[in-house]
Amino acid sequence: MRVVIAGASGFLGTHLADHLRVHGHEVTALVRRAPASARESRWDPAAGQIDTEVVQRADAVVNLAGASIAGNPHSRRWSAEVLESRVSTTRLLAATIAATERPAAFLAGNGIAWYGDHGNATVTEDTPSVGDAFLTRVSHAWSAAADPAREAGARVCELRTAPVMDRTSPPLKQLRLLFQAGGGARLGSGRQFMPMISLRDWVGAVSYLIESRDVSGAFNLCCPRTPTNAEFTDALASALHRKAFLAVPAALMKVAAGDLAPELLGSVNARPAALERAGYDFEDEDVREVLAAALS
Repeated sequence: MRVVIAGASGFLGTHLADHLRVHGHEVTALVRRAPASARESRWDPAAGQIDTEVVQRADAVVNLAGASIAGNPHSRRWSAEVLESRVSTTRLLAATIAATERPAAFLAGNGIAWYGDHGNATVTEDTPSVGDAFLTRVSHAWSAAADPAREAGARVCELRTAPVMDRTSPPLKQLRLLFQAGGGARLGSGRQFMPMISLRDWVGAVSYLIESRDVSGAFNLCCPRTPTNAEFTDALASALHRKAFLAVPAALMKVAAGDLAPELLGSVNARPAALERAGYDFEDEDVREVLAAALS
């Protein structure tokens, strides 16, 4: 298959592109500089510029572009960049796909924050969104930006991705160092559910959706058994042979984390119901398996 990836130079994009190429797919990376090889194509989302022929030839387009959320959550500039970088890239790709004679499948990045805080209730792709947290609002605008592709009849898979766990990338990269230094702590009560997925399952699931030509809709990219924050804290401390008796008060988290506090203290007991119905077989089903894979 011919696959076009926006955000191919990022952590997830790099691993996905490598995996697809190893499995015989032709991958073209969208870049914002002069292309260094035939495997790259220049685009400029802010200016609405893209090579439509590259998209016309594609069987699937994957959008993983977007500013990192690891910034200053108290900054208006940061929040505007987080939103605009996701919406503008998705909108341009969706419109370009919609204008082609044979619309490619569109795998549109998104976040598990789409759902908002649901407490202990099980959250599947059919669960409505609640609340008005910053990343929840971003996820809604992000999703709506893909509408032109949906309306044109393209196969659209919305990737509602939970934090991807790997020792070389946030958030686990920083948490591993913190826990090793003895600073491991649960957040607030620790009873909030905290969805996550291993890197190998994220890559495997997205590749599976690219190749599965008869599935579409929203997909929760998270492990089947979502842990609470306390369970995650205990599991990570155990894996690193450390103790984690500390707790960060919720009031302090709300001040320190700003717009990101609802993502740290809110609860999303997510299940990857649509992925499981589609036939994807997870390698890492719970927090201990996710961390074992991530830390190996």
